[in-house]
Amino acid sequence: MARTTVTFDSAGIPITAHLHTPDTPARSPRPALVVGHPGTGVKEQTSGTYARRMAERGFVALAFDAAYQGESGGLPRGLEDPAQRVEDFKAAVSYLTTLPEVDADRIGLLGICASGGYSLAATGGDHRVKAVATVSTAEPARQFRLGADGTQDPAVFQTLLDAAAAARTAAARGEDPGAMTMFPESAEQARALGGEHGVEGFEYYCTPRGAHERSAKTLAWESIDRMALHDAFLAVPLIGPRPMLQIIGERAVTAWMAVEAHQRATGPKEIHWIKGAGHVDLYDRKEYLDQAVDKLTGFFTAHLVAG
Repeated sequence: MARTTVTFDSAGIPITAHLHTPDTPARSPRPALVVGHPGTGVKEQTSGTYARRMAERGFVALAFDAAYQGESGGLPRGLEDPAQRVEDFKAAVSYLTTLPEVDADRIGLLGICASGGYSLAATGGDHRVKAVATVSTAEPARQFRLGADGTQDPAVFQTLLDAAAAARTAAARGEDPGAMTMFPESAEQARALGGEHGVEGFEYYCTPRGAHERSAKTLAWESIDRMALHDAFLAVPLIGPRPMLQIIGERAVTAWMAVEAHQRATGPKEIHWIKGAGHVDLYDRKEYLDQAVDKLTGFFTAHLVAG
């Protein structure tokens, strides 16, 4: 498997990505996947892992850094812009269509965590995408407004909107708007703030297990008010008749979002539950990752290779 660093444009913003290609020669252009990373993640983490594993299964796989994050361009740094994230997926599809080794009629999307939600939105609006799969689906706007488990007090998001408004005013006055801290200083604090889900995220992003120097530890405050008006699931009914697969850990507190997306889907759809796994377990725990890759291989083979 070969990995090449590439760049392409997304609404005027330069995007940096890793293109993973199989080692085995092909008689004709191959099916391809765009792989999106979780919120605060970068292409060197779980999206790169999945892209590499899918390239080993015969797919061209493109793992990209979202605009404003990682090695991609855009200011302010650390901005989580839902509309731009959806555009990034579409721009990645456009890039793949220009490659001679890719069959432009056999492109799928694979979104992990936050990119799960964004990939569903992108698929709904882009008929070049022939199949979409997600791992540990999360819809970022819902998670900020309602919490990872869907039970967050609405006052929490109102408080975040207050901070976002104050940051915009500070920036307008030429002052430092600051940034929203995404991770606490310890696993104990993560548990106190976010329960087991908080600990899962801390252990992946803030320890040698999965930490990367370019992975975002803060978000620009204006990310918050952009979440107030976005709903990645609005486009889910437009995906049908194209197929949709969601792979979810049975212990994931975020699973309610995948269930909602599943209920909205109008075409062929499946939720595949992985026994014993939590949300973040599917990022890199081999016993769960192997199961997810096997399921994804079967799904994309059926709909991009044999379909």
